[in-house]
Amino acid sequence: MIACVRLCLLALSVVLIAPIAPALALPAPMSEQELMDKSDIVAVIRVVSVSLTAITKDDKTGQELPAYLAKVRLLEVKKGDAQKGDEILVTWRAIPKDVLGPWTVYYYPGEVVLTHLTKKSGGASYGSTWWNAKGDDIKAPESTELPETPGETFNAPKDPSDQHPL
Repeated sequence: MIACVRLCLLALSVVLIAPIAPALALPAPMSEQELMDKSDIVAVIRVVSVSLTAITKDDKTGQELPAYLAKVRLLEVKKGDAQKGDEILVTWRAIPKDVLGPWTVYYYPGEVVLTHLTKKSGGASYGSTWWNAKGDDIKAPESTELPETPGETFNAPKDPSDQHPL
């Protein structure tokens, strides 16, 4: 009898939760072709610096969420109007800690990685095309620490390619 009641409660909970589950699920990653098609720039980049531009309170959770701006150098351009050696700005904002999924793509000083970017509506900076827009590190950063105070900037360690002969 008790087993029957438990089974009924389990079935009822599945029926009640099932319609909610898709809303909580992480959307599917974009395919390589979708990322390429929807991106303005596809490039291997080196993150030169990352600055914390602002901390704003999330309307729903009340959490203080940082917004970042990275200066990146294009090492190899696979798509887009930019050229090798150009520097562009990439922006992103953290998401509340209790939100499901890796929605935000972070960039770290010194990191070298293939990424897919779209131009922001203002036209001055770029953002990640989708949550899987950043590939595996070609060169991992020495640290994944990011600035914590607005206006603070973390610079990448010097790279031999940054040095110019006299």
